[in-house]
Amino acid sequence: MNTSKEKLNKQTFAGEMRRYAFMILGCICYSLSLCAFLIPNKIVGGGVSGAASLINIVTGLPTGVFIVAINAPILIMGFRLMGWKFILRCLITTVTLGLFTELFTRLFALVPSLTDNPILAAAYGGLLQGVGIGLFIRYETSSGGTELLGRITHHVLPFGSIATHVAIFDGLVVVVGAFVLKNPENVLYALILIFLSAKISDTIVLGLDKAKLCYIITDKAEEISDFLIKSSPRGVTLLQGEGMYSKQPHGVLLTCVKRNQITALRSAIKQIDSNAFVIVCEANEVYGKGFHQI
Repeated sequence: MNTSKEKLNKQTFAGEMRRYAFMILGCICYSLSLCAFLIPNKIVGGGVSGAASLINIVTGLPTGVFIVAINAPILIMGFRLMGWKFILRCLITTVTLGLFTELFTRLFALVPSLTDNPILAAAYGGLLQGVGIGLFIRYETSSGGTELLGRITHHVLPFGSIATHVAIFDGLVVVVGAFVLKNPENVLYALILIFLSAKISDTIVLGLDKAKLCYIITDKAEEISDFLIKSSPRGVTLLQGEGMYSKQPHGVLLTCVKRNQITALRSAIKQIDSNAFVIVCEANEVYGKGFHQI
């Protein structure tokens, strides 16, 4: 009993250490996006970091300090809604992000700007921010910001979705940035930044190792399933179906295969049952035998 408890405690500790290690990596990536690309090119993105960047561009006051200062009241407001554990994680992430931002601000002040092209700056800034946000989401950490503010306002004014509230706050920061800097193009650069950030963060969260989910409606379920079992380590599940027009029973095979196996699967189905009806769709995450462990 004690051995099982100790093993569980070790796993919990290892999981927390992994979470905070990737949180730090996420903060490094996010801070680099601000200090190496966005602020030097006066690009104001959305969120608290965008607001802090705007303050820095206009006044020269430290971005990292304002990331923490703007987040502080948001974290206080979110305490009752989200609980102290979530808010504590947000606070740790926010302070870490602020510290790395200040560190990189001083380092990049000593070297020439990596690029003076705002499109390249928006693209690479979005890439780095996407990695940071993806790591925050995947390892269940958060820096608060407009994401937490959106949760709070949605709780008070429940119109639309939380994502709608977050988008409104991010959009306001971008528009105010364009107005204050008298640069309408900032909105266009911010759109590049936000688009790439969303795509990269989705990739980090969902992973690159996508599979294909296949539904095979056939009258030769046994023959096709025998082929799949013999030629692939993937499992196959037989569902019983009925054609609603013909009222005839049909076998429905459900299986997941790797992308590079889909051509062989299609050829085999064509040889065994050319009248089969096949549906193939993306499976972003697959856990179990032949794929990742749960």
